[in-house]
Amino acid sequence: MKHPVHSVKPLDSIQHARELMERHRVNQLPVVVDGRLVGIVTDRDLRDAFPSVFDAPDFTRRKPKVPTTDPRAVTVETVMTAAVTTAGPGDSMADAVRLMRSQRIGALPVVEGERLVGILTRSDILDACIDLVELEDRRQSGLFTEETP
Repeated sequence: MKHPVHSVKPLDSIQHARELMERHRVNQLPVVVDGRLVGIVTDRDLRDAFPSVFDAPDFTRRKPKVPTTDPRAVTVETVMTAAVTTAGPGDSMADAVRLMRSQRIGALPVVEGERLVGILTRSDILDACIDLVELEDRRQSGLFTEETP
């Protein structure tokens, strides 16, 4: 779990959200008001707001979600998901991972009450898997004993 969490506000522009995602190399940003989680915006939400040239009528029937082509004029609240799947700080990692897999989501905000206290991402899960595999490798090679952490 990561803390502190990079986040945006509902009235921030989606250009600002994109810049934060690129700067911090994240794909999801919780949307908060006074520390309270009110939504989440993902890199996919931002891409879907402005379909590419290949999403023109000749290629698909999908229409842009927003009426303008200026990302500075579009607010996060217009593209975010308001019904956010969350976990609590006491939830097990296994339960959180199962929830992420069943809901097909890449990040799980961790809330205590209504307050955002962290976020669990696919990268966190992969890091934990690496740790477990390395631990098992050490155990199998005889480098790990009960006294070795």
